[in-house]
Amino acid sequence: MSAVHVVRFQHQDAIHWGVIRQGRISVVPGSFASTGDFISRNSIADLQQINGDELAESEVSLLSPVTRDQQFVCQGANYRQHMIESGMDPDVKKYNMIFTKATSCIVPAHSDLIKPRNVRFLDYEIELGLVMKRGISGATQVNDANLHEFIAGVVIVNDYSARDIQIPQMQFYKGKSFRTFGPVGPYLCLLGAEQMHYLKALQLRLTVNGQVRQSDSTANLVYGPAETLSELSAVQDLAAGDLIATGTPAGCALTVPSPAKQRIAALLPEATKWKMFLKAQEGRTQYLKPGDLVEASIRSADGVIDLGLQRNRVVGEA
Repeated sequence: MSAVHVVRFQHQDAIHWGVIRQGRISVVPGSFASTGDFISRNSIADLQQINGDELAESEVSLLSPVTRDQQFVCQGANYRQHMIESGMDPDVKKYNMIFTKATSCIVPAHSDLIKPRNVRFLDYEIELGLVMKRGISGATQVNDANLHEFIAGVVIVNDYSARDIQIPQMQFYKGKSFRTFGPVGPYLCLLGAEQMHYLKALQLRLTVNGQVRQSDSTANLVYGPAETLSELSAVQDLAAGDLIATGTPAGCALTVPSPAKQRIAALLPEATKWKMFLKAQEGRTQYLKPGDLVEASIRSADGVIDLGLQRNRVVGEA
């Protein structure tokens, strides 16, 4: 059973789901209240048989394949090199960093990224998003052998971040939840048990104005999907269709002092410490500005998994 790529889209004032093959969309019959509803009512085998009404991708407006009524859970500092550039020692940090984003920041893959007037340092973070197959309501042991029972598929997520709010205010939720800061898609790739091995071999690539900023493989995740789900299941309920963003590779605009410099900064008055931090960020030309074009892709080397190309143009707040 091969993987199936699906899209959620608007056409003639109605919202539909469809199976996408080489730029053509076969419409899935029926109406679905949420991503979880769609996943629960459609098997990969059934979707593979869909060959009904067809539309060209260019004829429709693609929407986020994750609806806003689903949870948006995120992992932080989950690639070794990103941990290092974030001022962490990967050999000392022994915990999974978890936070959430407001679901109101979820937008279609090709949406404009709105830079709020009060945000100075706007950063990008390409991430592999896991979409839940079924609910979990108690502590559950997830491993590579049963992972396919819990994960329906994968999407591209860009965890845009206002670093001048996230870091000095110690507010991950606020700094990462502005409207438009969570584009998802364009494609949701549904995986069978035979494709779960791809979760450890997907290539992530992000460019800004054509220049490569991030490039890495999910082979370098510190905490993989199975162990993360096991940990989360002991804390919270999850439902079919919920989204888990698995962390970003190295290459972000953010620069963080070394652990030694952080120890010194900890001795300074708060105002002085954060003034120094913001001064350091001012020298980083990598931060996004209006007019920049961010493009993100995730795919397997053999092309079996291809989550499409996500494009976001940065615009200033009106």
